[in-house]
Amino acid sequence: MKWTNQPDTVLLERSFLFGIVGIVLGTLSILNSKFYLVDAPMGPLNGVSFSLQLVAISLAILVLRKRKVDPNIKEKAQKMIVVLAVAFLFFILSM
Repeated sequence: MKWTNQPDTVLLERSFLFGIVGIVLGTLSILNSKFYLVDAPMGPLNGVSFSLQLVAISLAILVLRKRKVDPNIKEKAQKMIVVLAVAFLFFILSM
C-alpha cells in the first residue's frame, strides 16, 4: 500500500516518529563530538539524522498537499513542518 493512500493521522504519526528519531540521533552526534564519549566517526550518524528529518518534513508536507484536510490536522502539519525545519537547520549549522 502506498503512503499517499494512508490516512492523514497515520502520516502525521509517522512524521512525528521519524522527526523525533532524527532529532535524537543528531543530538547524540553533537554530544559525542563535544564530549568525546565514543571514539567513532559521526558522519554516518549525521547522515541518518538528516535523512530521517527530511523524510519527516516531506511526510508533513504530503499531508498539507492532500485535498479536503481537516483544519486541525492541517494546523498540526504546519506546526510540525516549522519545528522540523528549525531542528534541521540547527543540526546543519552545528556541524
